[in-house]
Amino acid sequence: MPQQITVIANINAKPDKIQETKKVLLGLIEPTRTEQGCINYDLHQDPQNPAAFVFYENWTSREALDTHLETPHLIDFKSKFDDLLANEIQIAIFHPLDN
Repeated sequence: MPQQITVIANINAKPDKIQETKKVLLGLIEPTRTEQGCINYDLHQDPQNPAAFVFYENWTSREALDTHLETPHLIDFKSKFDDLLANEIQIAIFHPLDN
């Protein structure tokens, strides 16, 4: 039986690309939430550091996450990394202890 996973993705925009990055990230939400296996996909922005964003995600399985990472909207976002982001996205994957 597949195990649910939680993903925390830390994203840091370049200082001059904050609004553009925010717009692109917001555009990922709707198509991702309709994907098979997506439980939730929530974007947050640090009020003290507006260049810092976090996606908090829950997926029914690692396979569902892997499929998500190959969707057209994610591939398009990956193509914009060099232009928008100050550094690589930091991704942490967790398994809930109550499942």
